Amino acid sequence: MVGFATNAQWFINHKDTMKMGTAMLVPTEGGDLDLSYANLNADGTCWRMTHLAKKTDTAGRFTFHSQAWNNDNDMRFVDVVYDDYALVHTIKTKEGTSEVLNKLYSRTPEVSEALQQKFITFSMDTGILADNIAFLPKNQECPEA
Repeated sequence: MVGFATNAQWFINHKDTMKMGTAMLVPTEGGDLDLSYANLNADGTCWRMTHLAKKTDTAGRFTFHSQAWNNDNDMRFVDVVYDDYALVHTIKTKEGTSEVLNKLYSRTPEVSEALQQKFITFSMDTGILADNIAFLPKNQECPEA
């Protein structure tokens, strides 16, 4: 994951310390999506999270509940070039309050200026403030679990 954009307060408080992480998005036989994330912490430990996102009747749209954050997630793949990148728009709802989170996934740590601009424009079009759009610095990968 190379790009992250949200007006959520937790992100505003932590964006200066966030770094790239590894995400695996793997379709299941039934059309759902296995999501797994890993991020190497400064102390050498790994933060990991997994979800099974259920397909909906809308192509490219999945839903899941995060037990870690106790929120419901409505995730949409907005733009995908399968061998390059995916731009994902998620609406997270917890206790009746919704937040928008946009993520830019890339197969490489570097993304083109054009793709960065596409992510910035999309994020601003979805109501995210320019200061809350970040391209995360590189990070080492977590060792295999």
